[in-house]
Amino acid sequence: MAAQKINEALEHISKAEKCLKTSFLKWKPEYDGAASEYAKAAVAFKNAKQFDQAKEAYLKEAESYEYNKSLFHAAKAYEQAGMMLKEMQRLPEAVQLIEKASMMYLENGTPDTAAMALERAGKLIESVNMEKAVQLYQQAASVFENEDRLRQAVELLGKASRLLVRARRLDEAAVSLQKEKSIYKEIENYPTCFKKTIAQVLVHLHRNDYVAAEKCVRESYSLPGFNGTEDCGLLESLLEGYDQQDQDQVSNVCNSALFKYMDNDYAKLSLSLMVPGGGIKKKSPVTPQEGAGGAAEVGAGPGSHGEEDDEYSGGLC
Repeated sequence: MAAQKINEALEHISKAEKCLKTSFLKWKPEYDGAASEYAKAAVAFKNAKQFDQAKEAYLKEAESYEYNKSLFHAAKAYEQAGMMLKEMQRLPEAVQLIEKASMMYLENGTPDTAAMALERAGKLIESVNMEKAVQLYQQAASVFENEDRLRQAVELLGKASRLLVRARRLDEAAVSLQKEKSIYKEIENYPTCFKKTIAQVLVHLHRNDYVAAEKCVRESYSLPGFNGTEDCGLLESLLEGYDQQDQDQVSNVCNSALFKYMDNDYAKLSLSLMVPGGGIKKKSPVTPQEGAGGAAEVGAGPGSHGEEDDEYSGGLC
């Protein structure tokens, strides 16, 4: 069966080469005919599991379409060549070809197809190169955003944010989450804004930036419906516990269902959050009255300077 498919592919290659030949009576190559034959050859090679030969045939198909200024079809062929490289586990090369296809889609005036190609490339490389995947998702999001496809854009930004958290690139994750939140606010998806605020706070606290975490919560009070929600109450409790170095209070919040059932990367941040100072609670500030009362008690008894105690018994104020 494989041998039959290979022979079939070679026949199509031969026909394609004939289409490209010129003669005294045939001045121009038949690029469309050649592209069609190369495409058939590529499919036959693919069916025979000859992925390297299939890739070469798809590349020749793409070149033929390029010569004929058929950018959309050329881009499709480059994508197919990339898929053949994927079958051979040559993922970085596969991504390069899909990126090339994406540029052609943009040049052809089909940005949505370009963005979807970049997203596919991101999924392809995510398991072996998170940094590249983040870049591809962000590029795809930018294309969608330029086309006012904000829901598609924010979904891809979300993928980028989660990968940045997974890679512990928390400064970049904080920036990405802020952009996500801004888009969700623009499309008036306020409940998701609340969830992004939780993610932001967790990221900032892991960055040891309490001020930035508190700022995110304060800004969220301007979002309709935030005040009085479970999100709001738990975030206030989390900030209070963190500020007071109360590990028990922080752990109680982070073990709540709202935090535990977030996206996995944020749930891990939640469960691993530790307060500064090793969990030793800050001492409550002593009020002037309490301080004066304690001094009076210590001073009472034989030999004490009663007049001085009486003079300041009400505190300094």
